[in-house]
Amino acid sequence: MKRILLLEDDLSLIHGLSFAFTKQGFESDVARTIREADSLWQDEKYDLLILDVSLPDGSGFEFCKRVRQTAKVPIIFLTASDEETSIIMGLDIGGDDYITKPFKLSVLMSRINALLRRAQDFSSAGTELQSNGIRVLLPEGQAYKNGQRLDLTAAEYKLLCLFMKNPGRVLSKEQILNALWDSEGDFIDNSTLTVYMRRLRIKIEDNPSEPQMLLTVRRMGYKWNVIA
Repeated sequence: MKRILLLEDDLSLIHGLSFAFTKQGFESDVARTIREADSLWQDEKYDLLILDVSLPDGSGFEFCKRVRQTAKVPIIFLTASDEETSIIMGLDIGGDDYITKPFKLSVLMSRINALLRRAQDFSSAGTELQSNGIRVLLPEGQAYKNGQRLDLTAAEYKLLCLFMKNPGRVLSKEQILNALWDSEGDFIDNSTLTVYMRRLRIKIEDNPSEPQMLLTVRRMGYKWNVIA
């Protein structure tokens, strides 16, 4: 049985979600403060975390950062804030998805199941990716270029892994969003995705203005080019 940690201070939402989780066959624990969440997380026994951002004693972002120091458990941010900068920050520090309130319960459950499936697929995948002088160690969540560690945000790391797992294949914006964030793209538009791609190119390309690895395919999307 999968276990969920819910970090949320709204009692009405806690009751509704706890009931829904039980009905769907999940076990769940609830923390209403960062302090309570820290205590529950000590033995890292959860398969998925759902974090509110604004809490009485701090931010769900801070708790996410601490979790990401030791674990790759799927994380969903559940918050009333729909500002793009807040969303990007949540994804960059290691969030896997970002759902704004109010939301449909069916949408949340669909995102939860998708993240759990992806986590299972990841655990059964290989341990390493190599291409174009770049090496990704999947269990450690680290990437290297010519032996030098790359300083990637969580979102950039996910993008790099996605492309390296699909060499030579053109990936559309929709495919990228669905693969990384289980989203229809409502909170990440073309310009935001372009920013992510540019940032990743700066870190992996020898000449980011003339990329050789991460190519734009006009009107279609992006692809990972394996250099002979």
